[in-house]
Amino acid sequence: MPIKVLLADSNDAARRAIRNRLEHQAEIELVAEATNFAQTIQLAKDLESQVIVMDLHMPDESTFASADLELTLNHGASPIVAVSVWIDEETRALADRFGAVTLLDKMELATDLIPAIAQFTSSRTNPAVD
Repeated sequence: MPIKVLLADSNDAARRAIRNRLEHQAEIELVAEATNFAQTIQLAKDLESQVIVMDLHMPDESTFASADLELTLNHGASPIVAVSVWIDEETRALADRFGAVTLLDKMELATDLIPAIAQFTSSRTNPAVD
Protein backbone atom coordinates (compact mmCIF):
# COMPACT_ATOMS: atom_id res chain seq x y z
CA MET A 1 0.00 0.00 0.00
CA PRO A 2 1.48 3.41 -0.97
CA ILE A 3 2.50 6.05 1.56
CA LYS A 4 -0.02 8.92 1.48
CA VAL A 5 1.71 12.31 1.32
CA LEU A 6 0.37 15.86 1.67
CA LEU A 7 2.63 18.42 -0.04
CA ALA A 8 2.64 22.05 1.14
CA ASP A 9 4.74 24.66 -0.66
CA SER A 10 3.78 28.13 -1.88
CA ASN A 11 6.34 28.19 -4.68
CA ASP A 12 4.81 26.75 -7.86
CA ALA A 13 8.14 25.65 -9.35
CA ALA A 14 9.30 24.00 -6.12
CA ARG A 15 5.95 22.29 -5.60
CA ARG A 16 5.96 21.05 -9.21
CA ALA A 17 9.50 19.66 -8.81
CA ILE A 18 8.62 17.92 -5.55
CA ARG A 19 5.37 16.60 -7.03
CA ASN A 20 7.28 15.24 -10.01
CA ARG A 21 9.73 13.49 -7.68
CA LEU A 22 6.94 11.96 -5.59
CA GLU A 23 4.73 10.89 -8.49
CA HIS A 24 7.51 8.77 -9.95
CA GLN A 25 7.65 6.62 -6.82
CA ALA A 26 5.33 3.62 -6.83
CA GLU A 27 5.43 3.46 -3.03
CA ILE A 28 4.12 7.06 -2.65
CA GLU A 29 0.67 8.50 -3.32
CA LEU A 30 0.40 12.30 -3.37
CA VAL A 31 -3.05 12.87 -1.88
CA ALA A 32 -3.18 16.68 -1.95
CA GLU A 33 -1.23 19.90 -2.34
CA ALA A 34 -1.45 23.10 -0.31
CA THR A 35 -0.02 26.51 -1.20
CA ASN A 36 -0.15 28.09 2.26
CA PHE A 37 -0.42 27.25 5.94
CA ALA A 38 -4.21 27.75 6.04
CA GLN A 39 -4.70 25.10 3.34
CA THR A 40 -2.16 22.85 5.04
CA ILE A 41 -4.09 23.01 8.31
CA GLN A 42 -7.40 22.25 6.60
CA LEU A 43 -6.03 19.39 4.51
CA ALA A 44 -4.17 17.93 7.51
CA LYS A 45 -7.49 17.85 9.37
CA ASP A 46 -9.48 16.45 6.42
CA LEU A 47 -7.11 13.87 4.94
CA GLU A 48 -5.52 10.72 6.19
CA SER A 49 -2.04 11.50 4.94
CA GLN A 50 0.81 9.58 6.51
CA VAL A 51 3.44 12.27 5.95
CA ILE A 52 3.30 16.04 5.40
CA VAL A 53 6.11 17.47 3.27
CA MET A 54 5.96 21.17 4.18
CA ASP A 55 7.90 24.28 3.27
CA LEU A 56 8.46 26.30 6.43
CA HIS A 57 8.35 29.69 4.72
CA MET A 58 5.00 30.31 3.05
CA PRO A 59 3.32 33.73 2.54
CA ASP A 60 0.88 33.40 5.44
CA GLU A 61 3.65 32.39 7.85
CA SER A 62 3.15 35.44 10.10
CA THR A 63 -0.57 34.73 10.41
CA PHE A 64 -0.31 31.01 10.92
CA ALA A 65 2.95 30.70 12.83
CA SER A 66 0.63 30.59 15.78
CA ALA A 67 -0.75 28.23 18.35
CA ASP A 68 -3.40 26.99 15.87
CA LEU A 69 -0.83 25.87 13.32
CA GLU A 70 1.52 24.43 15.90
CA LEU A 71 -1.29 22.59 17.66
CA THR A 72 -2.83 21.24 14.47
CA LEU A 73 0.42 20.05 12.96
CA ASN A 74 2.33 19.18 16.12
CA HIS A 75 -0.44 16.96 17.48
CA GLY A 76 -1.55 15.47 14.19
CA ALA A 77 -1.05 11.87 13.28
CA SER A 78 1.20 12.71 10.32
CA PRO A 79 4.92 13.32 10.77
CA ILE A 80 6.16 16.51 9.13
CA VAL A 81 9.14 16.46 6.80
CA ALA A 82 10.04 20.16 6.75
CA VAL A 83 11.81 21.65 3.75
CA SER A 84 13.47 25.01 3.26
CA VAL A 85 16.02 26.79 1.12
CA TRP A 86 17.38 28.31 4.31
CA ILE A 87 18.88 25.97 6.86
CA ASP A 88 19.82 28.28 9.71
CA GLU A 89 19.09 28.45 13.43
CA GLU A 90 15.82 30.34 12.92
CA THR A 91 14.57 27.74 10.43
CA ARG A 92 15.63 24.88 12.71
CA ALA A 93 13.72 26.51 15.58
CA LEU A 94 10.65 26.91 13.37
CA ALA A 95 10.86 23.24 12.33
CA ASP A 96 11.04 22.28 16.02
CA ARG A 97 8.00 24.46 16.84
CA PHE A 98 5.97 22.70 14.14
CA GLY A 99 7.09 19.31 15.42
CA ALA A 100 8.96 18.37 12.24
CA VAL A 101 10.67 15.00 12.42
CA THR A 102 13.36 16.20 10.02
CA LEU A 103 14.44 19.33 8.14
CA LEU A 104 15.68 18.96 4.58
CA ASP A 105 17.47 21.45 2.36
CA LYS A 106 15.39 21.99 -0.81
CA MET A 107 18.59 21.82 -2.84
CA GLU A 108 19.11 18.23 -1.63
CA LEU A 109 15.56 16.94 -2.10
CA ALA A 110 16.41 14.92 -5.20
CA THR A 111 18.40 12.52 -3.03
CA ASP A 112 16.99 13.05 0.48
CA LEU A 113 13.20 13.32 0.19
CA ILE A 114 12.15 9.76 -0.67
CA PRO A 115 14.36 8.13 2.00
CA ALA A 116 13.04 10.62 4.58
CA ILE A 117 9.42 9.79 3.78
CA ALA A 118 10.07 6.06 3.77
CA GLN A 119 11.97 6.22 7.07
CA PHE A 120 9.21 7.91 9.01
CA THR A 121 6.35 5.86 7.64
CA SER A 122 8.10 2.53 8.13
CA SER A 123 8.56 3.36 11.80
CA ARG A 124 4.77 3.82 12.09
CA THR A 125 3.92 0.48 10.52
CA ASN A 126 6.78 -1.48 12.08
CA PRO A 127 7.17 -0.39 15.71
CA ALA A 128 10.73 -0.37 16.94
CA VAL A 129 11.75 -3.03 19.38
CA ASP A 130 13.54 -1.69 22.44
